[in-house]
Amino acid sequence: MSIVIRDVREHELDSVLALNNAAGAAILPLDAAKIRFFFDHAEYFRVAEVDGLLAGFLIALSQDAPHDSPNFRWFQQHYDRFIYIDRIVVAGSRRGAGLGRVFYADLQSFAEVRSPRIACEVFLEPGNDIALLFHGTFGFHEAGRQLMPGVERHVSLLVKELCSWPWVRDTYGESLPEQPWLATRPLPGRQPALATGT
Repeated sequence: MSIVIRDVREHELDSVLALNNAAGAAILPLDAAKIRFFFDHAEYFRVAEVDGLLAGFLIALSQDAPHDSPNFRWFQQHYDRFIYIDRIVVAGSRRGAGLGRVFYADLQSFAEVRSPRIACEVFLEPGNDIALLFHGTFGFHEAGRQLMPGVERHVSLLVKELCSWPWVRDTYGESLPEQPWLATRPLPGRQPALATGT
């Protein structure tokens, strides 16, 4: 099995939307406008190709994104800096093959030179022990809980502190080395650029 993790391409947004909306109750549905919002604002929007076919995606935003999610806003109120995982989706036929772990390892590599922490939430209703265990094995801990407005489901708000961040910040400040693997994805109004730690 060949797995490639790469930035999403604009012509794939319809496929990503279909994958999201086929994921079941654990993932909130999206429409074309929201997928476009993520394409325009997400610091991290990558897909997984397995044997050449789209098999999943992960979307994450910095604390500065104009995101209206009540869970994202909770993190904004409690932390000055973070990378927020809005969603991860793996195609039903590829679940259990480790793609979630591959995505999280890739996201951590992306985040640890940009932020002191990763944030996300997990629905607690219906029982979601597998998702909680998955996040716990990655070093996430619960920072709070809330009843998500509009959805009326309780969520566990999770945070993972990135132990490498203080060293990166103290060593490089806001100017990381010019390396291709540190480049950020191009967003509207911003040219492709190297990570700056902001």
